[in-house]
Amino acid sequence: MKLVFSTNNNHKLKEVQEMLPKSIQLVSLKDINCTEDVAETETTLQGNAALKANFITQNFQLDCFADDTGLEVTCLGGKPGVYSARFAGEPSNAEKNMEKLLHEMAGFTDRSAQFRTVICLNLEGNQYYFEGICKGTILTTKQGTAGFGYDPIFQPEGFQQSFAEMTSEEKNKISHRALAIEKLVAFLTNYVS
Repeated sequence: MKLVFSTNNNHKLKEVQEMLPKSIQLVSLKDINCTEDVAETETTLQGNAALKANFITQNFQLDCFADDTGLEVTCLGGKPGVYSARFAGEPSNAEKNMEKLLHEMAGFTDRSAQFRTVICLNLEGNQYYFEGICKGTILTTKQGTAGFGYDPIFQPEGFQQSFAEMTSEEKNKISHRALAIEKLVAFLTNYVS
């Protein structure tokens, strides 16, 4: 089965490719010559995922899935949420986003947070959604150099290291995206069998 993953983020693409079975061939936006950057204008993760998947399905007539991910911090009422990638403004900058988040959390003792990923799959005229959540804590300082985004300041529940201190294999077993992709893969496996 061939599926388009609607992303220009090479980190995400690599992460997901490592998790998919060989029977599912993942195709990137670059592979289909899609250079359009679909603006994420919806106010929910589900809405943005659908927006990106629908763009590919409507313009390229291909089965596709897209995801949107947000970091939801308890003491900030779920912020930055759907605005995680551009929390500190345009253009998206991970360092500035982390600085702003740590600044806004100064003085709070509750540092609980969760990463949430929503995947929208457009497959043969139908639409399906899959969600993955990874609960954890926001650290007070950056730890580690691997990963991307907020990984250096997010410590998943039950671990003593940040996402940025883990190998991609370790992170792929527990991450929000991994959990959502597992649900997607299970669905696709049943769908094609």
